[in-house]
Amino acid sequence: MAGYVVVGTQWGDEGKGKIVDVLGSQVDLVVRFQGGNNAGHTVVVEGKKHILHLLPSGVLHENAECIIGPGVVVDPFVFLEEVELLEKGGISSDHIYISERAHLIMPYHIALDKYQEEYKKDNKVGTTKRGIGPTYADKFTRIGLRVGDLKDFESFKKKLAFTLEMKNLEITEMFHKEPFDLDEMISQFEMVREKLLPRMINAMVVVNKALEDDKFVLFEGAQAAMLDINYGTYPYVTSSSPTSAGVCEGVGVSPKKLDRIVGVVKAYSTRVGEGPFVTELLDEKGDYIRENGQEFGATTGRPRRCGWLDLVVVKHACTINGLTDLVITKIDILSGLKEIPVCIGYEIDGEIIDYIPASVEDVAKAKPVYEILPGWDEDISKCPTWEELPANCRAYIEKIEAYTKTPASMISVGPGREHNIYRKDIIEK
Repeated sequence: MAGYVVVGTQWGDEGKGKIVDVLGSQVDLVVRFQGGNNAGHTVVVEGKKHILHLLPSGVLHENAECIIGPGVVVDPFVFLEEVELLEKGGISSDHIYISERAHLIMPYHIALDKYQEEYKKDNKVGTTKRGIGPTYADKFTRIGLRVGDLKDFESFKKKLAFTLEMKNLEITEMFHKEPFDLDEMISQFEMVREKLLPRMINAMVVVNKALEDDKFVLFEGAQAAMLDINYGTYPYVTSSSPTSAGVCEGVGVSPKKLDRIVGVVKAYSTRVGEGPFVTELLDEKGDYIRENGQEFGATTGRPRRCGWLDLVVVKHACTINGLTDLVITKIDILSGLKEIPVCIGYEIDGEIIDYIPASVEDVAKAKPVYEILPGWDEDISKCPTWEELPANCRAYIEKIEAYTKTPASMISVGPGREHNIYRKDIIEK
């Protein structure tokens, strides 16, 4: 069996979509294990940009079955829109499936996400307002609706009526907004039900059978380690675990079946939304990185906060994920800088540490401890081999490897599938 995992090591937007797309041509299944359409994955194929939010990034390879796993929360309307866009682009959707156990994002979840953020005012988390948090909340309070509930539609309607009564009470009494109409919502889901039924599978059984049959399975996460519900900068985090441990829970596979765990590292740092960001640049260097790297959210269009590479964060991700490989992305964006600082520690109240504190207040007051590395002027986007990269660029990558004690097996030097340098095969057949 061969189970491969791709996760983010920072705050998301590291380029996981591109890496999953590149590796997707070599695997039999691509499985999304958590999150929802709050993620934005950008894949560039032959100069054409594909932006995916819910579908796995490997979906552009029709040879691989693409599965939305039990740990994902699914907006069925967004799902069908993305499928339709693929088909209009000449890409078949016959290989796309959804777990019966995945929870449904309902219209009231999206409304409550918006109302709750507005209510929090200065304490807002900076969510994408896609209903992710409220859906996971209902999942854990055991009043959620799952994709498989649509099979028995009479039962679905009864469950919806019960939950909607509670939600409408919250919407009208706490937020003083208009309630949702039960009959209208039933009608909406009756229309999407027929389109979803042929795609429903017992994903846990399908994925484990594939692994037992020695097929190659690629597990794809959304967001990243610093947005993990347990190990990120809580409460400025997502509502699930985008780490390798999330695969086991989000798909239903044993940790023993995960052979390679690949962490994607952007060569600098970005963050979207609220929360502390130790290496953030609020000057012309930050503007340079944002413009040069086109750092604007694929889901929201929001400009991303930019900063120098934080190796404390990347090492944190290596530890909690058990990373076997790193993939370095967007290193071409740093070309032209004379000096490139990298953060190797935090100073908090006079003490220097090399780990992420649990307290968000401690992270917020941390000062970065930098090591200054020499930059390079060369355009590296056409470099086909490791040896042809500038010496200072290689030294930058070697610094990442040495600090994290994890090898960089692949270097991305541009947005396309062809812009990659392989130092070691990630998928070994």
